Amino acid sequence: MRKLTLLASVAVSLLLAGCAKEQKETLSVIPVPLSADLQKGAFQLNDQTKLWIDAPQEDKTRLADYIAGSPFQLDAALEEVVDNVVILQQVDRLPDITSSEGYVLEVTPKQVKIRAASGAGLFYGVQTFLQMVNEKKELPVGTVTDEPRFAYRGMMLDPCRHFIPVENVKKQLDVLSLFKINTFHWHLTDDQGWRIEIKKYPKLTEIGSKRIDGEGTEYGGFYTQEEIKDIVAYAAERFITVIPELETPGHELAAISAYPELSCKGQPTTPRIIWGVEDIVMCPGKEDMFKFLEDVVEEMVPLFPGTYFHIGGDECPKSSWKNCPACQARIKAEGLKTDKNHTAEERLQSYVIQRMEKMLAKHGKKIIGWDEILEGGLSPEATVMSWRGEAGGIASALQDHDAIMTPGGNGMYLDTFQGDSKIEPVSIGGYTLLEKVYSYNPVPDTLVTLGKDKHIKGVQANHWSEYMYNTDIMEYRMYPRMLAVSEIAWTPLDKKDYKDFERRINNAYVRLDGHDVNYHIPQP
Repeated sequence: MRKLTLLASVAVSLLLAGCAKEQKETLSVIPVPLSADLQKGAFQLNDQTKLWIDAPQEDKTRLADYIAGSPFQLDAALEEVVDNVVILQQVDRLPDITSSEGYVLEVTPKQVKIRAASGAGLFYGVQTFLQMVNEKKELPVGTVTDEPRFAYRGMMLDPCRHFIPVENVKKQLDVLSLFKINTFHWHLTDDQGWRIEIKKYPKLTEIGSKRIDGEGTEYGGFYTQEEIKDIVAYAAERFITVIPELETPGHELAAISAYPELSCKGQPTTPRIIWGVEDIVMCPGKEDMFKFLEDVVEEMVPLFPGTYFHIGGDECPKSSWKNCPACQARIKAEGLKTDKNHTAEERLQSYVIQRMEKMLAKHGKKIIGWDEILEGGLSPEATVMSWRGEAGGIASALQDHDAIMTPGGNGMYLDTFQGDSKIEPVSIGGYTLLEKVYSYNPVPDTLVTLGKDKHIKGVQANHWSEYMYNTDIMEYRMYPRMLAVSEIAWTPLDKKDYKDFERRINNAYVRLDGHDVNYHIPQP
């Protein structure tokens, strides 16, 4: 049924595109480029078309391997040629391009030439090139000049509530790279499951990775360190940085199940089998808790070479701390006092975040945390991920801290319904149409007026998996809404046009079909 609906949609789109083509050549690329000057004529790909890459060896190999796996398996030229060739050329700089991820793509009847100042820029130029090729293997003559609006263009996956196998994680990385997403935020620990192997603490996966669901069946899964390395390398080949998340000090019942002494009372427990917020949290009054986190960090850091490390910090009830002698002793020893803005326990949470920041700084990492890390005072170098609306991002920017916008109420939580709840798979609730996602602007006018908009580093969509019982449902929630996020993240605000996005998305559906993605098709 999905395919029949899609074929009808594509047929109408092609008919309309054919009418429009008589007036003006248009691109069907997502995200839409900064500028495209198209003319009459075309470059024809054929069996004799060659590939020439002029770039440092690492990028040259990476790009050649990627193109070899694309639908157009171009043979490498043995020497530089100018006719019937696709050229990728890395240069020192490009006029009028400020981002290292920018590129210029020039098409003539004789050649396609992509120039960029980095391997990433060449890669994104290749993505535009691949989307421009029509069913006749033709590209329109013209010049595309392009660069991203934001440096951080992210997506978060949650394998804690429902596990996501390695092969499907790689599948999502493949698809994300098509649409110029460059950051994969991996939520690896939570109350319902610990998903990363830590060799010093084997019970984390022996006990913490498994739960007995309501039906009495065991549910589990985790990634070995070798699997983590494999996925991180796979992402890097597609110019995607993986950011791990280690939740602290809340959302850690799975770890506490394995090592009960991490909590205030130290009582035996099991990973949480329902969703929501757990009252049992880690105990910052105990120095052993920080030793545990330091040991975990020391094993995790070598697996993730990126700059950032996400430390969670959200939804941490403080009730156990109020009644914990060790926590109260810590509060007294550190001089953490209640004032008109914050309780002493909120100050204690800030103390935890600041210690995590120092711990990770020794490894050359910067921390990101959910916007609750603002409570009790913001750590010196922290980046805030604003999820409870935009207030956290605004507050962070006003303190001259960087922020990443990911507000659920503005469409950046993609675990909601996008069609009639009577016939859609069950979800956590909410109703977020593709148009609502597309309409989001991550930079509040307030920050523009105050000259603080430079602190908004990007945007991210989050995929919480409470009701994503399998990867088909997960993809059904993600796509095509994730494509709207890619355009929010890449395209200048004044170039966005939802009606034109609806036209271009039919070309994107062909790409999703090529990767066997179970995407949602809007209902009449």
